[in-house]
Amino acid sequence: MVTSSRFTRRGFALGALTLGAVASKQEIGKADEPQRTAGFPQGFRWGTATSAYQIEGAAQEEGRGPSIWDTFCRLPWKIRDGTNGDVACDHYHLYKEDVALMKALGVTTYRFSIAWPRLFPEGRGLPDPKGLAFYDRLVDELLANGIEPFATLYHWDLPQVLQDRGGWESRDTAEAFAAYAGFAASKLSDRVGNFFTMNEIRTFIEMGYGNGMFAPGLALPKARLNQARHHAVLGHGLAVQAVRAHGRGGVKVGMAENILTGLPALETPQDIRAAELATRQMNAPYLTVMLEGQYTDAYLAAAGVDAPRFTTDELKTISTPVDIVGINVYEPNAYVRASDAAPGYATIPLPRSYPHMESRWLTFGPGTLYWAPRHVATLWNVKEIYITENGASSADEPAADGEVYDLDRVMFLRYYLGQLQRATAEGVPVRGYFAWSLLDNFEWADGYSTRFGLHYVDYKTLKRIPKLSAAFYRNVIARNALV
Repeated sequence: MVTSSRFTRRGFALGALTLGAVASKQEIGKADEPQRTAGFPQGFRWGTATSAYQIEGAAQEEGRGPSIWDTFCRLPWKIRDGTNGDVACDHYHLYKEDVALMKALGVTTYRFSIAWPRLFPEGRGLPDPKGLAFYDRLVDELLANGIEPFATLYHWDLPQVLQDRGGWESRDTAEAFAAYAGFAASKLSDRVGNFFTMNEIRTFIEMGYGNGMFAPGLALPKARLNQARHHAVLGHGLAVQAVRAHGRGGVKVGMAENILTGLPALETPQDIRAAELATRQMNAPYLTVMLEGQYTDAYLAAAGVDAPRFTTDELKTISTPVDIVGINVYEPNAYVRASDAAPGYATIPLPRSYPHMESRWLTFGPGTLYWAPRHVATLWNVKEIYITENGASSADEPAADGEVYDLDRVMFLRYYLGQLQRATAEGVPVRGYFAWSLLDNFEWADGYSTRFGLHYVDYKTLKRIPKLSAAFYRNVIARNALV
């Protein structure tokens, strides 16, 4: 009934335009002309992003060791559809086809992750040359097609053997990660100029060690959780040092973190400052400590006796200067108003009617892609920012003609990229954007039931089908602008 009334109102409006000469044909034509903007900066990097466990497959091939996600997927009721990443998109064997998809999109960059257990099946010690050979082939294929590789060293697939020894609760894992990072940089930095240490420390700690919804499936008490957080950011700092020590001259390194973003309820100076304060505090144990070298007083006070144990030297390591900062941006985490009371801001609850995408958690908030990089630049004086992930889930199904018309994802990208264009036009130093994701893939606890790709994957045949969103993104890249 609601749909019927909506069409009735639309029909009335069209009828009024036909019967009443409210505008000449010439005026209507002008209104329909595309409004061109200045676009994105010259040399802006356009790319897509993926992660190893979500697309590679070949889980038991050529010496790859088991990861915590291989183990987690075998536990009952952990994955929504009961699946795993054993085959995934079979990118391990179909990588040339996937690089061809990237070239057809016109992207100039590709962010992929290296599977730690593919290089070091035992977590540390002797590397597996067959594992390294795959990434050699992938990088060479990208370069042969004019696509610049950006490598992420850790996207959640911790070798199971290290989890058996304590995982991120153990400081030894941070040191093992640094050793692996240094090795990867020594072998690939002759062709890979940009490395991200870890993807979304917040997510793999909070979801994997905090509430048990992700691998390794633990729900730790506060003190142990805080210590795991600390060891993870320490691993980041140690890895930055290792990449610099073992990589080729000129290599750049940073993190790819899912920033929690405060948005001003109104764009007043007071609310904007409140949003900055909220963003700094919400990211206290992750981005803030990595970029400032200290935990905020409010974070430590709230933790009390459960606060992490750390040394001054460890904080210095954690905040080892980075060359690039990657942020994964999806949704607004809080709308805030200025407040005279501590901590200087108050959050505003979202109404029930606030829109979201197919995934219930993915609130539709395009302004996040403006405020997130702006806050990073303002709070921490960062000069080179990348949007390392941004994208949307959609109820993707091929139509009768075989095409996938993901109009909601097109809407999402149009409005979010419009806000990013606003940011770059104002001088926010965003140097590139990686759409999540190139392909539909294994979406962690959702299995294959949730789709984020620009390309539809038929998981029975592994056929890739470009969606409408792929055509939209290709046009944005070709113009280096929204039209």
